[in-house]
Amino acid sequence: MKSTIDHSIQILERTPAVLQNLLQGLSNEWTENNEGVDTWSPFDVIGHLIHGEKTDWLIRADIILSISADKVFPPFDRFSQFEDSKGKSLGELLQEFESLRITNIQKLRDLQVSDQDFEKTGVHPTFGKVTLSQLLATWVVHDLDHIYQVVRVMAKQYKEEVGPWIEFLKILHQ
Repeated sequence: MKSTIDHSIQILERTPAVLQNLLQGLSNEWTENNEGVDTWSPFDVIGHLIHGEKTDWLIRADIILSISADKVFPPFDRFSQFEDSKGKSLGELLQEFESLRITNIQKLRDLQVSDQDFEKTGVHPTFGKVTLSQLLATWVVHDLDHIYQVVRVMAKQYKEEVGPWIEFLKILHQ
């Protein structure tokens, strides 16, 4: 499927509701456990998504679309959520994510991106030259990747409980 603003928004606008429906009101055992050392809990994932809304996707899109000669993206701190989320509840994080995403989708629509804009480039600190099309497609897949991560982490909380059915539960083998 070709990346378009409309296709992207179809997923981006649903992500907060998917995560709220999945996580809101669950016990901390579901939302604060992870898969082991150096892995993230569902709580951590929501904090990470918030940080991305504030410092990544649209900032980078603006850099690509700007008339500035300097198209280098600032580095993204993939772990800032551990400090930024301290003292907040999961409910607060889910609300903040939803609010930021609504605002960012409106900003994305307001950009009125043309087909020519999709081919404009910026410079990623690790990957080098990337297009706006690649950035927006990555934003969508990033959401889907983290939804999968949240579900996988939650499923693994019952890994020892499913008994012989583990053979048929692919999510528990990843």
